[in-house]
Amino acid sequence: MIGASVFAAIGPAAAAAGSGLMIGLAVAGMVAFCNATSSAQLAALYPASGGTYIYGRKRLGHLAGFSAGWGFVIGKSATLSVSALAFGAYTLPEAPRPAGIAAVVVVTAINLRGITRAAKATRVTVSLVLIALGLVVAASVGGGNTDAEHLADWGVGGARGILESAGLLFFAFAGYARIATLGEEIKDPARTIPRAIPAALGITLLVYAAVSATALWAVGPELLAEAAAPLAAATDAGSWNGLTPVVRVGAAIASAGALLALVAGVSRTTFAMAAEGDLPRVLDKVHPTHKVPHYAEIAVAAAVIVLVSLTDLRSVLGFSSFCVLFYYAVTNASAWTLSPAQRRWPRAMSGLGFIGCVTLAFTLPVPSVLTGLSVLVAGILIWRVRQALDPASSE
Repeated sequence: MIGASVFAAIGPAAAAAGSGLMIGLAVAGMVAFCNATSSAQLAALYPASGGTYIYGRKRLGHLAGFSAGWGFVIGKSATLSVSALAFGAYTLPEAPRPAGIAAVVVVTAINLRGITRAAKATRVTVSLVLIALGLVVAASVGGGNTDAEHLADWGVGGARGILESAGLLFFAFAGYARIATLGEEIKDPARTIPRAIPAALGITLLVYAAVSATALWAVGPELLAEAAAPLAAATDAGSWNGLTPVVRVGAAIASAGALLALVAGVSRTTFAMAAEGDLPRVLDKVHPTHKVPHYAEIAVAAAVIVLVSLTDLRSVLGFSSFCVLFYYAVTNASAWTLSPAQRRWPRAMSGLGFIGCVTLAFTLPVPSVLTGLSVLVAGILIWRVRQALDPASSE
């Protein structure tokens, strides 16, 4: 969660809601927490690779599971392209696409060596990113540009704008699913996952609130909305602008760290779907030495390289958010079916999470909604045709 998202999503959120993005951040955090409790309960019950693809199949039926898995793979592939483009925007603004593609290749090579190496690298990247975000806060507050008027523009876009910003900022919280999708590779998952997901979410919300509030206070929503690298712009505007290169390095590390975790998470869901016959079977192969789904990881990386080559950061962010919100709507619907003995949190939280996901999904920009719906429907239609031609694949 603490990765490319905070460096990329704050600009589009500011464009949608102005200073109201702070309300959007709170709404996104609330919906994410409901989703996290649903994910944690289900992950403890079904500690297998695949996340909601597995939960949907077990609790709601094959179609629900496939739809969630398809939404996750497509939406998170788009998220990967956002992270790669954010890497390019902060490190090599004059050529962001080649830089992003190079980052995808490097992190895929790391992941192919095994999840233990990826986890160790993630610990290092999160520590460095937190330092960089701390410098953003310090430079924003201490740079001499703070102005209360920068926090006064709460009316941009009205209530819909705030909800749109929440949908875009939700993109920044969605990483907790990766804990669940790696269920087969976690020690004592029934105990570890329900504790890890809410704790990680709470820490991330506090960090994002501090960074967003101080960046707004320093430069206002208009500058953040216009900047290709919003947090670098916030740092550069004041007298502490000597820290800007360090912030850019932090953004690069954050983006690479997000790519590292995303490639692992998306490839595990791809692997699970292939193992069940919902994607080509070749993608369920596991490397004999490194014990990772290497064909799935390579396929995901190839798809992301195509997206990085053809899309821009802001247009793909909304599409990614729509698909991920759909995925979590299925998560909450699955958690709603749990019995009292299987619950760790009140059932109402699953209902609130479902309503929140649907609401935020359909208040995203119209092109994002239409593209997301089209891709989801196309995937379901292809799956239905395949089921009709090969009934054994549904067994």
